[in-house]
Amino acid sequence: MSHISICFAVYQNQGALPILYQQMTEELAANFPHDTYELLFVNDGSKDNSLNELIELKKKDNHVKIISFSRNFGQMAAILAGWENATGDAVINMAADLQDPPKQCIEMIKEWKAGNEIVISYRQSHGTSASKKFTSKLFYKMMLPSAPPGGFDFALIDRKPMNAINSLKEKNRFYQYDILWAGFKTKFIPYDKLERKIGKSQYNFFKRFRNFYSAFLNVSYFPLRLLTAIGGIVSVCGFIYALDIVYTYIFHQTPFNGWAPIMILLLIIGGLIMLMLGVVGEYIWRILDEVKGRPNYIIDKKWD
Repeated sequence: MSHISICFAVYQNQGALPILYQQMTEELAANFPHDTYELLFVNDGSKDNSLNELIELKKKDNHVKIISFSRNFGQMAAILAGWENATGDAVINMAADLQDPPKQCIEMIKEWKAGNEIVISYRQSHGTSASKKFTSKLFYKMMLPSAPPGGFDFALIDRKPMNAINSLKEKNRFYQYDILWAGFKTKFIPYDKLERKIGKSQYNFFKRFRNFYSAFLNVSYFPLRLLTAIGGIVSVCGFIYALDIVYTYIFHQTPFNGWAPIMILLLIIGGLIMLMLGVVGEYIWRILDEVKGRPNYIIDKKWD
């Protein structure tokens, strides 16, 4: 007999939660009647009726566990809270907006019982726009070449790798990278992501870009190396141009109207310096963020 934890990051999911609960419990009861489970909902400072809906579900079913933050700390914080408070032999991370079908959990649990320590469900089709599909594929191609095209959010993690991932204490996290970084026996299975029928996505362009930028800096030294290379190339070009200026000065060929190329060089070099300082500043800020040691989230109340 196994104990399964299914974690949901909840933010403005009013209306979807009772349906999600009903579908999830029906699937588990029908397919794994002898296993125990917990449905762990992390309310990330929702301003709608999401928390009240969860409390009503808790009143009628002790399988429901609730963690409510003091404010909105973001999806990553909600995911981490679910993982750190889950008690299952296996932990499933899935969306609370009904776009991840509960029946897919059954396939993931079967693969886990077959001996796979990490089971990742990746989207083979979904109803998002072409631009989101393109940017998602580009992002994961750059950040996680070993991940399926378009990446993943829906995953089952065995207790052993879950403990390893929970031992990471970094402030800025890219959890898909953490899952694959942990190693262990991994299985990828496809699924069709459903269209959102209740509510609207809170994941706008700016949040997507912020996550991309954070992940890019978190898992890659590429920005620093790229800027170092650009700086070296510009320096070499500047040195060659300086030799040309010296040559023209010696032979009295220095034109008085050389103000334009000088200004161009100043602008290019000045822009590169500012860009380099900005990237280095981002890394320094992350160091400061880690040194301060503030928690990723603050829990207002728990319903166990």
